Amino acid sequence: MKLILGQTLSFIADPFAETPEMSALWDRRSGVVVDDTTGTIIEVGPADTLKRLWANADIEDHGDGLILPGFIDAHAHYPQTGIVASWGKRLIDWLNTYTFPEEARFGDPGYTAEVAARYFDIVLANGTTTTASFCTIHPESVGAYFAEAQKRGMRVVGGKTCMDRNAPDDLRDTAQSAYDDSQRLIARWHGQGRLTYAITPRFAPTSTPEQLEALGALWGEHPTCLMQTHLSEQTEEIEWVMGMYPEATDYTDIYDRFGLLGEGALMGHAIHLSQRERARLLEAGASLIHCPTSNTFIGSGLFDMAGLRAAGHRVGLATDTGGGSSFSMLRTMAAAYEVGQLRGTALHPAQLLWLATAGSAEALGMTGVIGTLAPDAEADLVVLDLASTPAIAQRADRAESIWEQLFPTLMMGDDRAVAATYVAGQRM
Repeated sequence: MKLILGQTLSFIADPFAETPEMSALWDRRSGVVVDDTTGTIIEVGPADTLKRLWANADIEDHGDGLILPGFIDAHAHYPQTGIVASWGKRLIDWLNTYTFPEEARFGDPGYTAEVAARYFDIVLANGTTTTASFCTIHPESVGAYFAEAQKRGMRVVGGKTCMDRNAPDDLRDTAQSAYDDSQRLIARWHGQGRLTYAITPRFAPTSTPEQLEALGALWGEHPTCLMQTHLSEQTEEIEWVMGMYPEATDYTDIYDRFGLLGEGALMGHAIHLSQRERARLLEAGASLIHCPTSNTFIGSGLFDMAGLRAAGHRVGLATDTGGGSSFSMLRTMAAAYEVGQLRGTALHPAQLLWLATAGSAEALGMTGVIGTLAPDAEADLVVLDLASTPAIAQRADRAESIWEQLFPTLMMGDDRAVAATYVAGQRM
């Protein structure tokens, strides 16, 4: 057994549905008891009580460090690790200039394995314990991603990106090969340990109707898989896709027609939605994934967090690296706050933190498994230093509540704020 001590903060309610300040339990001196054998949480409670009850446990004491559930990045592109923070392009030019040339390299197993290892090194250093990533069209890219995650004991989501048009020749598959490759990858990886497969059409413009139909059929055959794609990221993208699917009512309707909308659908971006689309996405039970650093970095638009959450939509939070400009979920929370301000709604720090933990877990269909400090949940944890830099420390010193103390780290923190990251109870 292991006893991890520090401050703890755990949610007991959705801070968008309840008063944010009352949505979480904070304990100034407490701890988490972890079963090293199963990698799960046994108990959370006051430090003195836990030390008495679990006298034989190995103690790791983080002092004033704040113990939280590990961060969950609900939409990323690990093959774009090397092109993060590239200059000056809109979405379509970004793909053609940066993304496609880099993804073409992922047929090389050695290069793919190298990037996968680097990617997980970076995200763990930033306190992220679960990622949902697009891979490339190459099955090798999926194998490298899952194998590296499995080596580290991580719970991750991933899938082969499928494209059979509007992409370079060396990055195209076909409707049949996308189905066959994905079928084999599901058989190999889905449900192995902590791995979840996501059927992954990149987005409607890079798939023919035949490919979307094949992938919709595949999801129907494997309903425990997730499905991830992109939706309504930029206005010119919407015009482009509607020109290819003139029979569709709107962008969302394209996915709906091919069986790619429902519980377990992860719709990245979802910025420019009509009222009909909002209603249909909610009715279908799809999750919307907010990618604020990406949306501002490549000029996509401002996600309507307040409106969508008030309507009852499930929303996850994500870096969207490399279109996003940071691997850090702290920076992502800061960007979500800034986007909210530009839309006239300031998000409370409880709401930001919930989005990066319990909210993203809910979006992935993993409520109670990850994203929470609770008995029987998996012990993926991050410990934050709330005084990691002189600037943050001097602001936190003035705090009169845990939320005031935490907020400077959410706004200005980076990997220096991550004192420790645990995956299934093991310190990384």
